[in-house]
Amino acid sequence: MKRLGINIDHVATIRNARGSFHPDPLTIAKHVTKCGAHSVTIHLREDRRHIKDIDVIKICKDKKIITNLEISLNKKIINIALKNKPNFICIVPEKRKEVTTEGGLNLIKNKKKIKEIISLFNKKNIRTSLFIDPTLKDIKISKELNSSCVELHTGKISNLVKENKNYKNEYLKIKKCSKLGVQLGIEVHAGHGLDYKTTAILSKIKEITEFNIGHFIIGESLTHGLKKTIKAFKKITNK
Repeated sequence: MKRLGINIDHVATIRNARGSFHPDPLTIAKHVTKCGAHSVTIHLREDRRHIKDIDVIKICKDKKIITNLEISLNKKIINIALKNKPNFICIVPEKRKEVTTEGGLNLIKNKKKIKEIISLFNKKNIRTSLFIDPTLKDIKISKELNSSCVELHTGKISNLVKENKNYKNEYLKIKKCSKLGVQLGIEVHAGHGLDYKTTAILSKIKEITEFNIGHFIIGESLTHGLKKTIKAFKKITNK
């Protein structure tokens, strides 16, 4: 079965809008787990715009929650991750003024640093994934860096699908990257901008074993509730 991870960053965004304690990310993390999510993704950004340090501590401490912590290459953030020992790490690029992650990691520019970081987490038996653009070159470099997983940036295909434009070339790129990844012994995940339609399209690629979805699920749940929305996505990903 393909796994479904739920990003709850926007729960923290709502909480922070009032500078209050509600809604509580830990409570929601527990809830989505009970609703059938395989894992919970939280992104500790350098500017702490949504998830805070205390959220990381509380969520990682609850061992009933499988936690996927997204982090940048920032040394302080890496140390926080090592201290709290999430189940999974996903290394992502981060620009201070971006609204959301705009693309995959620059693996060539940061090759040495990323390899050192992966080695640190491997020693702690923490599964580490690299958030990359769907290119064969980045898949090959990910293998060189000893990454056990990659998460393919699906923002471009998601936008094409939403705009009713031809997405065939982007789909084929993702499919080829997924096949090469599996051939090289890398687990392949997908995430960014996914909704029902794009997820259904990408679910046809058997090599993708995990989907990580946040913004759409949180938004959709305002109308239909988290349980129903998660159930719908699990049905789509495992057709």
